[in-house]
Amino acid sequence: MKKTLQGGPNPPEPASAPGSDPSRDPRYVAWFARFNAGEYYEAHEVLEVLWLRTTGRDRDFFKGLIQVAGAFVHLRKQLENSPCSADAAHLRPAARLFQRSSEHLAPYAPVHLRLDVAALCAFCESLARGIEKSDFADNPWNPATPPRIELAA
Repeated sequence: MKKTLQGGPNPPEPASAPGSDPSRDPRYVAWFARFNAGEYYEAHEVLEVLWLRTTGRDRDFFKGLIQVAGAFVHLRKQLENSPCSADAAHLRPAARLFQRSSEHLAPYAPVHLRLDVAALCAFCESLARGIEKSDFADNPWNPATPPRIELAA
């Protein structure tokens, strides 16, 4: 455990302060920066800190975003570990995470915390269907054209 200069443990990092805008929380904003940089595991990790400290209405929303990043972690691993063959060991959990993320995010549609939730749900559902239709043989992720998820201003 990290210690402060006074010798005691660091206090837990709080969720957004009461009355603050969660859409401006640095951890939330960092999720999009990491995701758009193709750093899916890091996106998952940075938002997990906020999710674990959230007890209110946004908890499932953050969980859904974490699951989106987790699905892309699986897609990347499948492509990097077996570029010449299908690896259902990664494609099945990716499809499942896309479905679950959509289930967690859908109640927040159409827009929540500056995010077009409806569009993201449609994207996740389309990816899950495509993976399933291919009998878990086709990976939709292409490192040359990675997806971008943007926040509205």
